[in-house]
Amino acid sequence: DGPQRKKRKSEVGEVDKQLDILAIGTAVGSILLYSTVKGELQSKLDGGHDSRVNCVRWHQDNCCLYSCSDDRHIVEWNTQTCKVKCKWKGDNSSVTCLCISPDGKMLLSAGRTIKLWDLETKEVYRHFTGHATSVSSLMFTTVKSMNESKPFDGITGLYFLSGAIHDRLLSVWYIRSDRKERNSVMSFTVTDEPTFVDLTVSEVKEEPVKLAVVCRDGQLHLFELILNGYCKKPLTSNCTIQIATPGNDGDSTPKPVPILAAAFCTDKQSLLLVYGNTLQPIIEKVSLNTSESRICLVRDVEKVLSLKTDAALTKVKTPVVNSDTKVLVPGIPGHSTAVKTPASGKEKKKNKRKPGETEESIEERLGALDIDVSKVKTPGGLPQTDSFAVLLVQGLESNDAEILNKVLNTRKENIVKNTVARMPIHAVIPLLHELTKRLQGNPYSASVMVRWLKSVFTLHASYLSTLPDLIPQLGMLYQLMESRVKTLQKLSRLHGRLFILVTQVAASQTGQDVPEVNQTAKLVYEDDSSSEEGSDDEMIADKDSDENWDEDEEKEEQSDEQDMTVEKEINGDSDLEPDNESEEE
Repeated sequence: DGPQRKKRKSEVGEVDKQLDILAIGTAVGSILLYSTVKGELQSKLDGGHDSRVNCVRWHQDNCCLYSCSDDRHIVEWNTQTCKVKCKWKGDNSSVTCLCISPDGKMLLSAGRTIKLWDLETKEVYRHFTGHATSVSSLMFTTVKSMNESKPFDGITGLYFLSGAIHDRLLSVWYIRSDRKERNSVMSFTVTDEPTFVDLTVSEVKEEPVKLAVVCRDGQLHLFELILNGYCKKPLTSNCTIQIATPGNDGDSTPKPVPILAAAFCTDKQSLLLVYGNTLQPIIEKVSLNTSESRICLVRDVEKVLSLKTDAALTKVKTPVVNSDTKVLVPGIPGHSTAVKTPASGKEKKKNKRKPGETEESIEERLGALDIDVSKVKTPGGLPQTDSFAVLLVQGLESNDAEILNKVLNTRKENIVKNTVARMPIHAVIPLLHELTKRLQGNPYSASVMVRWLKSVFTLHASYLSTLPDLIPQLGMLYQLMESRVKTLQKLSRLHGRLFILVTQVAASQTGQDVPEVNQTAKLVYEDDSSSEEGSDDEMIADKDSDENWDEDEEKEEQSDEQDMTVEKEINGDSDLEPDNESEEE
């Protein structure tokens, strides 16, 4: 809808209006502003990022928003005008996280290294190094400096927390007045990579910081600490919370329920837990009791949710056999035959032939297997779809150009579809590579190969989507298709223009065809043309002025002379010379 016009209201009204706006970063680089009260999209911020938005943070001034992206830039937005206020390069690699200082004058950004920016000058104030991977969470843990002897400038003496991807340590950093000691002052250790972090901010020196860390393994770790300087050893959690099912209804083994997120309430004593399934999460308020080091909450979530746990994978599979089972026999794929049980133990086939017996022909053997011989024997010796699939696999394995040409130059749609459907799965990628090579050739072969490509992608899309290395495997084919399609729009425009020209030329030619018949009639008729020409000249003389009459008459005489000479040459009458004719006229 675009930005709404600024109305004359009190500042309190403007603040209340902005409190319900939710900023959502997208994978294409735009930011959506969603009104939670109205339940609709209010506006869209475009033109700031070229790549995926990793983090969005509101400033204390409600009209200002900060975002960072994989394009290595940080953008400051004005949400009233929906335009970029300022944009600057934040790191040499992608910027993954942002955090604004309590006074709103500084900004923390993080990729591999953490930088503290002055928001007025957009210059780096401090550098912090220590994480080997990309930082996933940043937040300030204190609001005021703990050193009361020195005046507080808004940033010096503050602590902040950071966590990184694939890192089981959460680091705490101290902002000094000098540029020394850029490493972390303390760290917290957890059981797995942290996925969600929340804390209570310390406002007084004696007030401890409470930290809740949800890990990827579904456990919640609680820490409580007074920040008062350097600590060498990593600190372990004061309390660990887990959730499990009671294990009733025939299954006595309790199943773990993953905790998805946790947040402190305003009283800083109780905690909101989010657990269960990400599609249907359950939110519960829990009062904390940190005297115990481990707490396991029993919740019967199976009544609310249907959780599915992955069973142990095994390569051995036992087939389920029922009465409708079809037994496949060697030969043509897809052929089934009824299972014949021997009537008695006496009837046993012997492989050895007697001296007087003749060997059975292949046709008789196929007849014994209930296979229609007419399907196998085709007129003209043309190969069937089954043999096409076999030939194609053989040609791909042996890289035989003759076999591949014989199969791939087929133009019949049903044969192409059936061949691709019957070929084994392992031959799909080699076939795509071969088609990619042939697509780079002349346009005739490319038009044939496109039919095979269409069938492969239609019939084997599910298999291709399961391949982990599909992008490098089909990269060349994708680039080739992109380059071919890139000129399609221009060609279609050219085709349209040429079509208009051709139709105009054809229309003009058809228009000229009609008077040509009349002209031939005039040529045949002009035997006694002197009197007619004289009358024509008189009419022209009446219409034109005296000055123009001489010029027009001369021109007409010249043209008539030429017409007469041509006509007489055709008719063979060359009695009169051109001079005599002009005198006569």
